[in-house]
Amino acid sequence: MIDRIDRRFLREKTLTNEVDKTPEARRRAKLRGSILQDLKDVGQSGDLPLILATERRFLENDLQQYANSRAMRDSLTAALAEMTAADRLLGKVADPGAYRQVDEEHSLPKNRTGDLPRDEARQFFSAHAARLLNQDKSRLDDDEKRVIDQRKRNIRAGHDLYKALQRSALGLAPAPSRTRSRGQAPGL
Repeated sequence: MIDRIDRRFLREKTLTNEVDKTPEARRRAKLRGSILQDLKDVGQSGDLPLILATERRFLENDLQQYANSRAMRDSLTAALAEMTAADRLLGKVADPGAYRQVDEEHSLPKNRTGDLPRDEARQFFSAHAARLLNQDKSRLDDDEKRVIDQRKRNIRAGHDLYKALQRSALGLAPAPSRTRSRGQAPGL
C-alpha cells in the first residue's frame, strides 16, 4: 500500500511539473509575481489603512473564490469580522480623547501588553498572523507561499504601525526600534 501511495505521489509531482510548463501556468506565475510586488509596495508604504484594505480584499477574494469547506468559510468570515472591529478602532486611535476610553476599558493586566491595551485591533493582528502562518503550512506552490509570506510581513508592519498610533494616542514615548535577529520567531 505504501509503495502504491509513493508511486501516486511521484505521478502527482510529474503531472504538476508538466502543468507548470504550460503557457497558462507561466502567465499565472507572472501575474503572481506582480501581485507579490504590489504587496511589497503596500507593506513598505507605511499606510495602515492601505495595508488593512489590501488584506481585506485578499480575505474577500478567498471567501468568494476559494472557500471550499465550512471551516474555511467560518475562518474567513471571522477574520473579516475581526478586521471590521479593528477598522473601527483606527478612528479612535487617531483621537487621543476617544482612545483614552479604550485604554480604560482594557486596564486589567491580562488585557494589556506592556503599556498598551490589547484591544480588538491588536487581537486581530495577532489572530490573523496565526491564521496566515497556518495557511502557509498547507499544500501551496512556491508562488502562493511567497504571497502568504508577504501578507504576513504586511500584517506585522500594520501591527507595528498600530502600536505606534496607540503610543501616540496615549502620550507615550515611541517604542525603541528593534531589530529582528535570525533566531527570532517571525510571529507578532
